[in-house]
Amino acid sequence: MTRSDTDDDQPEGAEPAAGEKPVRQAARAGAFLGVPIEVTISVGKARPLVSELVELRRDSVLTLDSSIDDPVELYIGDRLIARGELQEIGDESGRLGVRLTEVADFSNEI
Repeated sequence: MTRSDTDDDQPEGAEPAAGEKPVRQAARAGAFLGVPIEVTISVGKARPLVSELVELRRDSVLTLDSSIDDPVELYIGDRLIARGELQEIGDESGRLGVRLTEVADFSNEI
């Protein structure tokens, strides 16, 4: 399939053409809103010695620098996007969730 000179698609990151209607810009941004993205939840860090790491076995416990009540951090890639508190989901599944307490402001980035 070849592109014609009248094709309006632009590569990702391209600036919209001068005079492009805001509706079209919103439609382009909206096209990405349905894409799933992985969020990583950081509950703490550990700094074991290499000698301690090679000794780890099943049922070993790696002590973290945080307690169960400390806030957790939410990342997309290496970018901190929010902080929150761990909580157990109340549906008998034993699964965890995060109640957000702080969220980064992305209003100027979309």
